Amino acid sequence: MAAAVCRLRSAHLLNRSQLLTGRRLYSDGTEPEPLTVRRQDNGIRRIILNNPRKRNALSLSMLESLRGDLLADVDSPDLRVIIISAEGPVFSSGHDLRELTSARGPEYHRRVFRTCTQVMTLIQDLPVPVIAMVNGVATAAGCQLVASCDVAVASDKSTFATPGVNVGLFCSTPGVAVGRAVPGKVAMEMLFTGTPISARDALLHGLLSKVVPEERLEAETSAVARRVCGASRPVVALGKAAFHRQMSQGRDAAYAAASEAMVDNLALRDGQEGIRAFVEKREPVWSHRAENVHD
Repeated sequence: MAAAVCRLRSAHLLNRSQLLTGRRLYSDGTEPEPLTVRRQDNGIRRIILNNPRKRNALSLSMLESLRGDLLADVDSPDLRVIIISAEGPVFSSGHDLRELTSARGPEYHRRVFRTCTQVMTLIQDLPVPVIAMVNGVATAAGCQLVASCDVAVASDKSTFATPGVNVGLFCSTPGVAVGRAVPGKVAMEMLFTGTPISARDALLHGLLSKVVPEERLEAETSAVARRVCGASRPVVALGKAAFHRQMSQGRDAAYAAASEAMVDNLALRDGQEGIRAFVEKREPVWSHRAENVHD
């Protein structure tokens, strides 16, 4: 998993250098607004989809920008959790259909879907939790992005859909993430009909972690992020990796993998610090470093 993240980081740096050399300016000589905005404070990184005029469509450029923001300094102990949100009333409308016309050709189309797959799997492979904060519409690959995040908090006005079938492009890749987040028959109805579901139904079916009034969305999402920041980074990283690994395994293999993860966790200095703190009835002092007590 760590090797996969390193390979993606190297590939992204190469792609980014190529993009920067070909950057276009507006007619007045100014640079366009960034497609994503990244900020970080007190361990919480916020990545904001920043193209509301185009409904935050996941164009190839948007996906590459999002990938870069996810990968930046990902191994720093100062990074504990990532929140993905969006400007405007649409979280994301999915792929930019103008990039999917036959004029672009199949090789370009493969690049779009390959990059999208990299972003979605990267979210689950990162060593820190990724939270979607949704306040509006999330459709197609935008719904896929929500389903790919570890935690998803949405306002009660938000809606979710996989409507590609209605424009002749079945949401096959969004179906991978959505089908792993909600029951199969719910996913198939969403995919076959494109009918939006409410935030409350998305919560009921498992697409979301929490639904709150719009005015409480920021506070509730921040509260979840702060609670993550209060835990040991290497313990959380180990636990996240173990959870995603066992989810793809059968019961017996999953228990075997999870048992080994528990043993590995006990070998972490922060794992032993937590146990000592509990026994001594004090707050733990985390190092946030993946140090092994047996080394």
